[in-house]
Amino acid sequence: MTEMPKHDLIVTIVKKGWCERIIKASREAGAEGATIIPARGLGIHEQKKLLGIPIEPEKDIILTIIQNHKTENVLDAIIKAGNLNKPATGIAFVIELKQVVGIVHMVKALALEQEQKEQ
Repeated sequence: MTEMPKHDLIVTIVKKGWCERIIKASREAGAEGATIIPARGLGIHEQKKLLGIPIEPEKDIILTIIQNHKTENVLDAIIKAGNLNKPATGIAFVIELKQVVGIVHMVKALALEQEQKEQ
């Protein structure tokens, strides 16, 4: 049986409209895809009001499952694409995943790769 490599989850939260550039950069760095979740949030740099009513800016949450040996490259690409080293642009963090299921295409590719090495 093919042993699955370890995976990480990169969570990126950016202003609405920035997700496409984040996903493009992460795919170029080795990610295979992402899930986008629309959200609302309020950070210390975004406390704005309109007629005394607080406005909650719209955000995009981008979830990217990645093999852990690719995590640093993909995270670096996300930081650059989203300008995350500047204030009020967003946040990204990595969560180590204990187990991942449902990525059948990756299991098949890994099995084929191991089979070719054995020949």
